[in-house]
Amino acid sequence: MTTIAIVDYGSGNIFSVARALHAAAPDARIILAQTSQAILDADRVVLPGQGAMPDCMAHLDQSGLRNALLTAARSKPLLGICVGEQMLFDSSQEGDVPCLGLIPGQVRRFEGPNYKSSDPADSGLGLKVPHIGWNRVHQTQDHPLWAGIEDGAFFYFVHSYFADPLHIDQTCGSTHYGQRFTSAIANANIFALQCHPEKSADNGLQLFRNFANWKP
Repeated sequence: MTTIAIVDYGSGNIFSVARALHAAAPDARIILAQTSQAILDADRVVLPGQGAMPDCMAHLDQSGLRNALLTAARSKPLLGICVGEQMLFDSSQEGDVPCLGLIPGQVRRFEGPNYKSSDPADSGLGLKVPHIGWNRVHQTQDHPLWAGIEDGAFFYFVHSYFADPLHIDQTCGSTHYGQRFTSAIANANIFALQCHPEKSADNGLQLFRNFANWKP
C-alpha cells in the first residue's frame, strides 16, 4: 500500500487535502505527518500551505520537519500546494524571507491592491489582489500529472503572491491574471501548483489521482 504523507507543520489546509486525497486514491494510506520519521517512511509527500509565508516558514522550522522534508525532496514524489509551492523557492517578497531553495527563483507579489492590467484583453480594469476564484491553468509542457485534465482547465485560486522561477523551462502551467504567471512548476520528482486542487472539483481529484500513481 502506498503511503502519502501530508506534512503537518501547523499550517495549511490539511484536512481538506486529506479528504480529497482519500477520495482520489482510496487504496492509498493517507497520513498527517507530524514527525520526521513519518515523512522519511512515506512513499510520497504533499506540502500544503495557507497563510503568510513568514508564519509558514517559522512553523516548519519550529516543527523540526524541515530537514526531513528536504531529504524526502531529493527522491520521493513531492507535491506542493499554494504556499506549499511558494515555499519550494529561494525566497519570497512576503516578509522578505528565505525559503527552502529547492527550485531557483523568487516569490513575488501582484501589484496592488487594485492594479491596472497592461493586457488589452483586460480593458485596463483594476484587478483586485488577492486573486480569488476560478481561473484557467494552461499546460505549457506535457507532464504525467496533467493526464486526463484538459489544457486550460479551471482550478481554484486564493493568493496575492506568485512564483517567478529562474528557469522558465521548469514552468509546466501558466495562468493569466493581469499578467501571465507561473501557476504550476515541475522539477524532476517535484510538482507544485499555486492553485488548490482540493477545492477544484473533478480536475483537482484527477490531479491527486495522477500524483498517487506518478513514477518520476
